[in-house]
Amino acid sequence: MRFDTPATTNPIDQLRVIGQPISRIDGPLKTTGTAPYAYERHDVVPNQAYGYVVGAAIAKGRIASIDLAQAQAAPGVLAIVTAENAGKLGKGGRNTATLLGGPAIEHYHQAVALVVAETFEQARAAASLVRVDYTRTEGAFDLAAARNSAGTPKSGFGGPPDTSVGDFAKAFAAAPVQLDETYTTPDQSHAMMEPHATIAAWDGERLTVWTSNQMIAWAAGDLAKTLGISRDKVRVMSPFIGGGFGGKLFLRADVVLAALGARAAGRPVKVALTRPLMANNTTHRPATIQRIRIGATGDGKITALGHESWSGDLPGGGPEEAVNQTRLLYAAANRMTAMRLAVLDLAEGNAMRAPGEASGMMALEIAIDEMAEKLGLDPVEFRIRNDTQVDPEQPERPFSQRRLIECLRTGAERFGWNKRQAQPGRMLDGNILVGMGVAAAFRNNLLTKSAARIRLDGSGMVTVETDMTDIGTGSYTIIAQTAAEMMGLPIEKVAVRLGDSTFPVSCGSGGQWGGNNSTAGVYAACVKLREAVAQKLGFNSAEAVFADGQVRLGNRSVSLAEAAGAEGLLAEDGIEYGDLDKKYQQSTFGAHFVEVGVDAATGETRVRRMLAACACGRILNPKTARSQLIGAMTMGVGAALTEELVVDKRTGFFVNHDLASYEVPVHADIPHQDVVFLDEVDPISSPMKAKGVAELGICGVAAAVANAIYNATGVRVRDYPITLDKLIERLPNMQ
Repeated sequence: MRFDTPATTNPIDQLRVIGQPISRIDGPLKTTGTAPYAYERHDVVPNQAYGYVVGAAIAKGRIASIDLAQAQAAPGVLAIVTAENAGKLGKGGRNTATLLGGPAIEHYHQAVALVVAETFEQARAAASLVRVDYTRTEGAFDLAAARNSAGTPKSGFGGPPDTSVGDFAKAFAAAPVQLDETYTTPDQSHAMMEPHATIAAWDGERLTVWTSNQMIAWAAGDLAKTLGISRDKVRVMSPFIGGGFGGKLFLRADVVLAALGARAAGRPVKVALTRPLMANNTTHRPATIQRIRIGATGDGKITALGHESWSGDLPGGGPEEAVNQTRLLYAAANRMTAMRLAVLDLAEGNAMRAPGEASGMMALEIAIDEMAEKLGLDPVEFRIRNDTQVDPEQPERPFSQRRLIECLRTGAERFGWNKRQAQPGRMLDGNILVGMGVAAAFRNNLLTKSAARIRLDGSGMVTVETDMTDIGTGSYTIIAQTAAEMMGLPIEKVAVRLGDSTFPVSCGSGGQWGGNNSTAGVYAACVKLREAVAQKLGFNSAEAVFADGQVRLGNRSVSLAEAAGAEGLLAEDGIEYGDLDKKYQQSTFGAHFVEVGVDAATGETRVRRMLAACACGRILNPKTARSQLIGAMTMGVGAALTEELVVDKRTGFFVNHDLASYEVPVHADIPHQDVVFLDEVDPISSPMKAKGVAELGICGVAAAVANAIYNATGVRVRDYPITLDKLIERLPNMQ
């Protein structure tokens, strides 16, 4: 199905199942511990051996020698894989570094060996006996030090690295009110609950992997390319994923090494990355340095807006595109954005929930707050005055929907923003300094091809098959709701099968595109199935009504079970998009409001209240959508207050590579979270008239926290995370 004209009335608009707060259909499996996660698939293949990864102990250099003798002689050892004996390996198109290092070492904890043994304990013990001698070479590990040598990257996911409209420099110099500040964000870890894990088994030349991966088709293609085998000989299965946040978008070392280990040992092998390897071996959100300049008139209209960002990655990598939102969020006749990329010899920097916008809005939305204060304007009002209904870089291109002002006003009213004291340090609760902060939320709506296969059997049961994944987002549920709505069935009559590379290729889970595109693909397949049912019954498919398990036309009514017959019916189709996303800018919007309390004596910060008001198209399931929002808001609190991968700048690795020292928020850190969805549909987006929600919830949260801390204390911190040591010496004297 090609979607190239705005959606009109269709069966989804009935909202009998779609739009209802249905509990996740995979919930019982999760809560009873029976959801089949990759490492626990004891049922899929017998005689599984265990692999343990040896990571490089240097960040850059070469392996001078590797001694396997003691490890090979250890009890239970079946095989040891290194670059010397693995055979010729390629590199997936989405990997920056090679996944099995040697002799060259590109980053700390790059995998250099896999020890395979009968038990996990034997594999781990033998791995400690692998002796590797390295020749270390000098590396670059400090973004600030490498800033001046940074170059211009290639065009990225969000467009060209540099953009310019009008004459920014002239307009900024002439602006009556100016802001010119620099902000930093640190490296961050995905820190998902389930580690990267894989079971691999060979059947002759055919390879099957059960793994934890967000993008099945990407994984299968890159795995085949890495191993040098035909794509049709690789099967990837990932029906349940315990969190990903972008860290499982791409093929990682666990998959490749499990496959190599299984081939070397002649039996299935399972591999899970330890927590330290997850930080230093896999991808992370890269640190940024961001300079923001804003020029405005005295009445609060922005005339000049400039945003420059520096980030780093391995050779051949890409930037953290932190300027993306600045190109679209606020009006300004004169504007400039620029990205620069430094070569760093740290682990690969890549996508993490809301890549680009999450980091960029950590800076931009503090800068907007600072500018509002310079102007003597309420921060909500300043944002409203600089709204735009068209793409600021291409004014002929309107937004398909843009309700940022309504989000700001709705959120302000519900949060009690009118009780905020404009002058910092004026609200007290005992010895706690109380403040409120606001930030806009923005994330683009992305369109991606997505397909599904639908079966209707003789019992009237519908089964949906697509390689879409569920990373804890509720994909099973909203896909079931879509099929139920389209076929006129209760959700109990729909079965959903996900995460198998033998199924039609979907959009996968990432970029906030999963919910809208995967359900649109199911919609397309259901339209074809409805046509097949109608054709078999001699009905006009455009006039047939599918409801209550029946197909009706006029006075004639036939059950779906009868229509399917003993042989059943099968349909497969997908959604493909025309150029509506070129004619219209498609984005999601919101407003985050946060109240914090800062201890006047210690600087300890506690978030007391949070609210997000969002406009993001049709909400397919308000229960699962709210869950996505509050999870993202929680991650935003971590980004603001605790999360930082600390770089050892002498030797080039992330020091705090475990959950004891990489501190993510826990339940005790998070107060009540309120979520408001504006009633919105966007017919430009898809037949579902939906958009994304999963990443919008993190965009702007950290800045709202930072702005609330400033309102509480009068201390402006521009370097994340905002830990108490950055506050304590500047707190107001309460004597």
